[in-house]
Amino acid sequence: MSTTEYTAPAAAVTAKGGTWIEDWRPEDDAFWENGGKAIAKRNLLWSIFAEHLGFSVWLLWSVSAALMVAQRPEFLDTFNVDPTGKSVKLFYLIALPNLVGSLVRIPYTFAVPKFGGRNWTVISALLLLIPTVLFTVAVQNAGTPYWAFMVIAATAGFGGGNFASSMANINFFYPAKAKGAALGLNAAGGNLGVALIQFFLPIIVGAGGAFGLVVAAKKTNAMGKLVPDVHLEYVGYLYAGLAIVAALGAFFFMNNLREAKSSPKEQLAVLKQKHTWVMSFLYIGTFGSFIGYSAAMPLLLKINFFRAPVPTAPIGINFVWYAFLGALVGSIARPFGGWLADKYGGAKVTVVAFTGMILGTLGVWYTLTQMKSVAPPDPEKLKAWKADPTTFPGWDANPFLIGVHDAVTWNANHIFPVFLTLFLLVFAFTGIGNGSTYRMIPLIQKHKATEATEEGTQERHQALLAATKESSAVIGFAGSIGALGGFLIPIVFTAPWVANPVDSIKSAFLIFTAFYVICLGVTYWFFLKKSGKSLGHVKI
Repeated sequence: MSTTEYTAPAAAVTAKGGTWIEDWRPEDDAFWENGGKAIAKRNLLWSIFAEHLGFSVWLLWSVSAALMVAQRPEFLDTFNVDPTGKSVKLFYLIALPNLVGSLVRIPYTFAVPKFGGRNWTVISALLLLIPTVLFTVAVQNAGTPYWAFMVIAATAGFGGGNFASSMANINFFYPAKAKGAALGLNAAGGNLGVALIQFFLPIIVGAGGAFGLVVAAKKTNAMGKLVPDVHLEYVGYLYAGLAIVAALGAFFFMNNLREAKSSPKEQLAVLKQKHTWVMSFLYIGTFGSFIGYSAAMPLLLKINFFRAPVPTAPIGINFVWYAFLGALVGSIARPFGGWLADKYGGAKVTVVAFTGMILGTLGVWYTLTQMKSVAPPDPEKLKAWKADPTTFPGWDANPFLIGVHDAVTWNANHIFPVFLTLFLLVFAFTGIGNGSTYRMIPLIQKHKATEATEEGTQERHQALLAATKESSAVIGFAGSIGALGGFLIPIVFTAPWVANPVDSIKSAFLIFTAFYVICLGVTYWFFLKKSGKSLGHVKI
C-alpha cells in the first residue's frame, strides 16, 4: 500500500444551480468552508421541498380513505364499510401505496448515480402528476370501481420512492461529521409532508379541521337534509401544481455531482455486506413504524373513537382534528435523533428509541383494553335511520348510549387523551430511531474504509469516496426494506380474521411490541456488545 501523502486540489468551489460539479470534496475542511457548504445547503433546501411533496402524495390516501363516503355516499358500497366502521378494503387502500413506495425505492436509489441528483429530482417530481391527476378524476366519479382506486393508490407509491433518491443524493453533498444533521433535516422535511397532508387535506376539501377552528362544509341533499360537502379533488389539483413547482425549482437551483456517478453493479455490491441487512431490518422497526402508523392513524381514530350511524348525529372524537399529530411529532423528532446520534453514537440512541417504542406500544395496548365497544345497530334499523335521519333516537349523553334499544356503554372519550399521548410518544421514538439509524449507516461504511487504509494517502481518499457511494446505496436499500413496514402495519391492524375491529387493533400492538424487543436485541448484539464481531468498540 502506498503511503505517499495525498495533496488535495485547490479548495475554492463555485457552482450555480443547474450544472454538473466536477470536483466535490466535502471531507476537505478548506473546500467545505470556501463554497462547498453553501452549495450543499442550497441543494438540501430544494431536496427537502421535493421530498416533502413526495411524502404528501405518498400518504394522500391515508386521510382520503377515511373521507371517501363523505365525498360520495355511493362509495359506501364500493368499499363495503360496515356499521362499526371497519373495512378491509380501506386498509388495503392505504397500505398499497406503501408497498409500491417500498419497491420503487431501489430503482430510485440507482437513478441518482445514473442520471444525477438534480436531474432525477426533476423527473421524480414530474412523476407525481400521475397519482395526483388520476386521484382528481377518480374521486369525482361515483362509478369508479374499487380496482381502479387500487391502481391509482399504487401510483401514489412514486412519492415514497422520492425519499430514497433524495437521501442518497444529499449523502454525497455532506461530510461525515455533518451527515447526521443533514440527513435528519432532509428526512424530517419529507416526513413533515405526511403531517401537512393529514392536517390540511380535511381543511382543503371541506371536511373541517384545525381542532374545530375550521368548520366542515355542508350542503342540502335532495331530501332537504344537510350533509357533508367534501371535495377531495381540490387537494389533487393543489399537489399537481406543487409538483410542477418542485420540478422547476430542482431544474434551476440544484446540481449534479460527477463523483456521485457509479454503476448498479457497484451499488449492488453492498448486498453482500452483513450490516446492510442488519440496518435494513432495524429500519423496518423505526421508519416502517413511522410510515405505517401515519398511514393507519386516521382510520384507527375513526374506528376506535368515532361513531356516526347517521351523518347528523355523530359522537366521539373528530378524527380529522388529530390524525396529523403522529406524523408531526415523528417528523420533528427525526433530526433530533440525528443530532443525538452525532453526539452520543447512533447505536446507543437506537437502543433508547426501541426501548421507548416497546413501553409506548404496551401503553397503547393497555388503554385499548379499557375501552368498551358499542354493539353495531341492527342492519334494518340502521337502514331506516339512514333513509330518514329524523327517526334516529339519538345518543344518551351520559354515559354514551346508542339509541333506546341498544344501551351499550362507550367510554372512548375518557380513554382518548391517554391513548393519544402514548401513541404520540411512540411516534416520537420512531422519529428518533429514524434519525439515529440513518446516522449509523455512513459511519459503518467510513469505519470499514479507515480500517483498511492509512491516513493522508490516496488510498484513504479513494476509500472514503467509495464508502460514501456505498452508504448511499445502503441508505436506498434500507429505506426500501424499511418502508415495507408501512405496508405490513395497516394489514396487521385490519386483521380480517378478527371480527371486532378494536380487538384486531389490540392484538396488532402486541405483535409490534414483540418485534421491537427483537430489534432492541439485534441493535445491542451487532453494535454495542463488546466482544465477538460486534462493532461495540466503535462509536457507530
